[in-house]
Amino acid sequence: MKTLSKSALVALGLSAACLAPISAQAEKKTDFKVCWSIYVGWMPWGYIQDSGIMDLHAKKYGITVEIVQINDYVESINQYTAGEYDGCSMTNMDALSIPSAGGIDTTALIIGDFSNGNDGIVLKGKDALADIKGQSVNLVELSVSHYLLARALDTVDLKEADLTVVNTSDADLVAAYTTPDVTAVVTWNPLLSEIEAFPDSHKVFDSSEIPGEIIDIMMVNTETLADNPEFGKALVAAWYDAMTLMAKETGDEAPARSAMAEASGTDLAGYNAQLATTQMFYDPADAVAFAKDEKLIDTMKFVAQFLFDHGILGDGADSPDAVGMAFPGGKTLGDTDNIKLRFDPTYMQMAVDGAL
Repeated sequence: MKTLSKSALVALGLSAACLAPISAQAEKKTDFKVCWSIYVGWMPWGYIQDSGIMDLHAKKYGITVEIVQINDYVESINQYTAGEYDGCSMTNMDALSIPSAGGIDTTALIIGDFSNGNDGIVLKGKDALADIKGQSVNLVELSVSHYLLARALDTVDLKEADLTVVNTSDADLVAAYTTPDVTAVVTWNPLLSEIEAFPDSHKVFDSSEIPGEIIDIMMVNTETLADNPEFGKALVAAWYDAMTLMAKETGDEAPARSAMAEASGTDLAGYNAQLATTQMFYDPADAVAFAKDEKLIDTMKFVAQFLFDHGILGDGADSPDAVGMAFPGGKTLGDTDNIKLRFDPTYMQMAVDGAL
């Protein structure tokens, strides 16, 4: 449609495979910045900043954390990759293809949700996916939208060669769709809902048909996390405070959700509709279980193959295994000498254990 130190390794329970090499001289610091972009599952980050929840937990750990909204999703990842931010909300696929393939060791600190209908393909004037053949399709190229398109085409025996992909910033997609020339788009909520609402618009495929494959995560720089565990603890504690608030809000009495709805350009009903197609992990135990599930490895194997097939696993990648990944329990995927993406539930487990 989003990095750790240790008082004691044993206490945190970090497996050797999930740890990045730590430099001899730790880079301790007290001021951190993370970024996010508009998406239903990432709206809590803006609320966490604006409500003071982040400041509350950062102060507890003697640090400051600034949470910055960036309007262009890919640009937010690029800025994280360039070192402007210590963390960024992004999907599993985009983490592998941009920072990790670019050599930036990155850790999945908080698995927030997976898209269960929040990403979709919309056609103007046509109501069947097969009608996309021969059309120009506007999307954020090489993002999860591109991935979703490829997965969808497989279901109707089409290939990308059967259409034309037009790279379009997420910030420009809605405006582009209002023009006569744009007849097919792939995007995520809230843009998806906005585009669907236009006359003669038809959603012909969405991520509920590939559940658990488009995962929304707060990714952080592995070395920063390793040198500064307080950063990880503060972020995770703040996130699950917001999750607790969201999970218990019902009916019209929903101040946290209402604030998120307004910030994303919709109302409470619209935002709740988007949440209905998002598998949120309000309970950290559910996120930990998802991280430990063998299916995650299978998903990332599929993602790596897609990226390799599209030539976006980094310069010189000679196979889908070019970028190594680490998973709970010491499991790995790809080049173990080049592990740059780590799914480590340690800090989410600390939330489960009440250790934050």
